[in-house]
Amino acid sequence: MRLELPGLFDLQVNGFAGVDFNSPATTPDEVWQAIARVRATGVTRLLPALITSSLELFTQCARTLLATKHPAIAGLHLEGPYIAAEDGPRGAHPRSHVIPASIEDFRRRQEAAQGTIRLVTLAPEVPGVLPLMEYLAVQGIHIAIGHTAAAPEQIQDAIKAGATLSTHLGNGCAQRLPRHPNFIWEQLAADELSASLIVDGHHLPPATVKTMIRAKTPARTILITDAMAAAGCSPGRYELNGEMVELDDTGRVAPPGKPWLAGSSLTLDRAVANTVKFAGLSVDVAWAMASIQPAAYLGLKPAGRVHVEWDAAGCRFTNLQVVEP
Repeated sequence: MRLELPGLFDLQVNGFAGVDFNSPATTPDEVWQAIARVRATGVTRLLPALITSSLELFTQCARTLLATKHPAIAGLHLEGPYIAAEDGPRGAHPRSHVIPASIEDFRRRQEAAQGTIRLVTLAPEVPGVLPLMEYLAVQGIHIAIGHTAAAPEQIQDAIKAGATLSTHLGNGCAQRLPRHPNFIWEQLAADELSASLIVDGHHLPPATVKTMIRAKTPARTILITDAMAAAGCSPGRYELNGEMVELDDTGRVAPPGKPWLAGSSLTLDRAVANTVKFAGLSVDVAWAMASIQPAAYLGLKPAGRVHVEWDAAGCRFTNLQVVEP
């Protein structure tokens, strides 16, 4: 079945095709090449994600991204450094650069990014986080909860302070949690929060994806990739913000020998296809969760159109072509 659909919009891309957006060695030309490869998967707009790092490293990486002047870059996603420091919820973020939340630190990062930070992921339990969240809300910057071990009441406080999104819900947390209450249930129940999900079959089992979408509704669910440099590459070892991670032959990305994940090798068209398969949704509904809805979350619209064949029997997209408006 041949379809014409809006361009995809990914709110969280750490890198692609061997290019790490969090590496100071990355050049603007390499970023441009990586985005060209992302575009071939149907993504016409994206937020490069810069994870927990020093101000100096953040500044270098932000300036590299901005120097490309690529029209697909709709802003930056600051993921950390105001996150939980413990193993598990911290994920692959370097512990050495996890810091308390600070309006002054954020201002310095936003200045380095020339005002382009549009989304911030942080943990509600971090010292100083509520004043920062209130500041971000006043500035019109979108606030997401992630990489957290927060108590349910801290989730509620974050929502009151302006949080509107759960970043990769069900991930960036401890391997084991109390049955109830816990911060996953609290975020699922909060109608004020949309939720972004990594639907690659590794971050969330199919039944969890189906249940989370039922709880949030498709209208409040956003598909992301959290793709890192290994996306679009062969299995092997790659670098993420100076840390070594391994892509295996199933597509799983993790620090060698560790149980937690470190970004993904997912593409957004594949995330849509997996969502159709896991949650029993129509292609149009699942595609909107990766195009219209992430764009609308930021007050934007998707760019361009995607012409693509849908193989219902194989549950996959083929012959994808991006067409300008």
